Amino acid sequence: MMTALDSAIQYVLANWGRFWQAVGVHLELAGLALGLAAAVCIPLGIWAARSPVLGKWAMNVVEALRVVPSLAVLIVVFPYLGFGSRTALVALTILASPPILINTFTGYRTVDPAVVEAAAGMGMTRGQILRWIETPLAAPVVLTGLRTAAGEVVASATLAAFIGGGGLGEFIVNGLAMNHVGLLLAGGIPVALLALAAEGLLAIPENWARRRLQ
Repeated sequence: MMTALDSAIQYVLANWGRFWQAVGVHLELAGLALGLAAAVCIPLGIWAARSPVLGKWAMNVVEALRVVPSLAVLIVVFPYLGFGSRTALVALTILASPPILINTFTGYRTVDPAVVEAAAGMGMTRGQILRWIETPLAAPVVLTGLRTAAGEVVASATLAAFIGGGGLGEFIVNGLAMNHVGLLLAGGIPVALLALAAEGLLAIPENWARRRLQ
């Protein structure tokens, strides 16, 4: 008797080209969202760590964003951007932002002021202190935020299928619509594996950064 897993494997083998195309779209969408979130939230997190007023405002906003489901963001953005990957990209970027911003803020905020003062006393400029002192000390915490965001974004990129954005979510949506467990697993299992792989890969530089501080 064929199991649901056997059915999923057979479906993937029979639709090999389509499957890998969906994997590529899925990873591209997740990678873009993670990159955009990092490009915005890491500088903002550093700035917020230096400014109490901005820090309080940024943390309040980001805590509010954490409780908003990605599907709700899709619903809000959809009337303006319509079908396609752009709407999903906006939702995923918002999803990736809180852990990156919070961890960046925390990492730079918790750098020992005495270390910074000692570096300034040695004649280092503000830019040099940021690059050579604060960033190495904050790096493990920042990378933890990136790792968390990566896992969440890869897992949530399935939402793109709801608005025609493609990716592995199409298999999941079609499997649910057709009550086809094999098709559902053909999308769900790779998504879970990709999310674990993303977190595992980013754990490597995170652990390396931690070992440098020991």
